Amino acid sequence: MMNDFLNVNDISFINGAYFLAAVLFIFSLAGLSKQESAENGVWYGIIGIAIALMATIINPSVTSFIYLFMAMIVGGAIGAYFALKVEMTQMPELVAMLHSFVGLAAVAVGYNSFLEHGILSGMLLNIHLVEVFLGVFIGAVTFTGSVVAFGKLKGLISSSPLMLPHRHKMNLLAGIICFVLMVHFVQQNGELSTLIAMTIIALIFGWHLVASIGGADMPVVVSMLNSYSGWAAAAAGFMLGNDLLIITGALVGSSGAILSYIMCKAMNRSFISVIAGGFGTEVSTNSNQDYGDFSETSADEVAHMLNNASSVIITPGYGMAVAQAQYPVNEMTKKLRDKGINVRFGIHPVAGRLPGHMNVLLAEAKVPYDIVLEMDEINDDFKNTDVVLVIGANDTVNPAAAEDPASPIAGMPVLEVWHAKQVIVFKRSMNTGYAGVQNPLFFKDNTNMLFGDAKDSVEDIVKGLN
Repeated sequence: MMNDFLNVNDISFINGAYFLAAVLFIFSLAGLSKQESAENGVWYGIIGIAIALMATIINPSVTSFIYLFMAMIVGGAIGAYFALKVEMTQMPELVAMLHSFVGLAAVAVGYNSFLEHGILSGMLLNIHLVEVFLGVFIGAVTFTGSVVAFGKLKGLISSSPLMLPHRHKMNLLAGIICFVLMVHFVQQNGELSTLIAMTIIALIFGWHLVASIGGADMPVVVSMLNSYSGWAAAAAGFMLGNDLLIITGALVGSSGAILSYIMCKAMNRSFISVIAGGFGTEVSTNSNQDYGDFSETSADEVAHMLNNASSVIITPGYGMAVAQAQYPVNEMTKKLRDKGINVRFGIHPVAGRLPGHMNVLLAEAKVPYDIVLEMDEINDDFKNTDVVLVIGANDTVNPAAAEDPASPIAGMPVLEVWHAKQVIVFKRSMNTGYAGVQNPLFFKDNTNMLFGDAKDSVEDIVKGLN
């Protein structure tokens, strides 16, 4: 009945709705680029996707509403469930898993489009076959790559890089084989066995691509997989003839690639090597190296240091997220600022397991935006700082990156906290960080270790400040 109501003018209305949704998605990305406008960015995205869904529902090409509504109800219920259940510490692996769904959807759309493409011939058929082949290839790589990323972030798979012999040559060979298969696929006017063979190779390729990347580089991997998922969505849009899906996929793909490039620069990594995969380096630390002795402190002593300080910088990491310490950290910040102490936060671009992870946690705890600074903005200030609190960070404050050319993280820009007068490191133990690299910061003369749960430690410090 709804389709009977539609006419030619309604097609223009649907295209207009898609265009409006695309504009809102652009505004959403622009809003999410800054903490102050992030909430507006989220609302732009919500309104945009609502318009897109409504336009899709009334599209004349939709003939069976029951399946569409069932998919929306099931998908919405699952989304709402995880939105309420998942904690911020689990957000990185959730994002990785969502990327895998996009990749799997692209594969499903590709096969369906291949089997149900109707009557096509000549150049139109060749273009369609290339769209199908590339869509399935990108989707398959995104699917298995995202699953491996999820496993690494969840701790189900070792964070160490998989160092197979000739791994780069294997990746190159897989790419060449898939290109040859695409040429054969088009020449044969579409051959199912060729498509299946490519899918298997692409699934293995995606798995190896991410498995050979070390844990310290996982934030870049998640960002890159976000880009892959966008291109997979764009490929699905071409196969479905859906302009909005093409635009949205291109926005996600390009923004993810740009973010990955920015993060690679921040980590002194090559952007090309990220795309090629396997840019994680083999961690070869000398466990017998004597770094000297470390000094341990207490919450009361730290509170005394803070009371007598004039400037304090807090550098958070994944440990703060695990301990959910952002709320007492904000309370401590308020008390110190009330005493006239200059308190600021130094955020490394890849702190945590997800781009912007620390910024989101601090915003969630209502930490003022104006005192949350990026690494480039605050690195020169450490030498003039009385106390630095390293809460749950490890690899992002490791001086070996600047002082040890043989270190696996050599050349990676880090927060140079060791230049401060006094450094307090909050840790549960002396274990290495996610990269598996020992941190000489722990053994420096101006560093004291405060062992225990970060949340409990900060709460004890707050009591000492009172």
